[in-house]
Amino acid sequence: MSLKARLEDDLKTAMRSGETVKRDTLRLVLAALKNKRIETGAELSDDEVLAVLASNVKSRQDSAQQYEQAGRQELADKEQAEIEIIQVYLPKQLSSDETRELVTQTIAELGLESKSQLGQLMKAVMATHKNVIDGKLVQRFAAEILA
Repeated sequence: MSLKARLEDDLKTAMRSGETVKRDTLRLVLAALKNKRIETGAELSDDEVLAVLASNVKSRQDSAQQYEQAGRQELADKEQAEIEIIQVYLPKQLSSDETRELVTQTIAELGLESKSQLGQLMKAVMATHKNVIDGKLVQRFAAEILA
């Protein structure tokens, strides 16, 4: 079963069971997938679906952070609930320690010595760990190590 089909099945289940937050979240995700399909003009692969899901998580994280800064905790909690629903469909992300270890290892393998080589590092790490690593963490650890 493709990831998109799983999302559609879970939407139907959420509708039947009355899980409104899950239902609404999955509807928004499926709408984003439909928009992406229209934009590309072809059916989406599971990797493309994962990219759209990751994008949805990032936008909700940004929104939750802004709501917290504005003192709107109820809206931040709603965004966080939606993030948790979407993350079920994403591969498990590497932990902070695992990310730091991977960055350190990749820097050693490539023989990088300065921040000006950050692009090489990002390209190497993201190519092999595309959907399971946070690019911002990679960038932060690389800046600390290459400083």
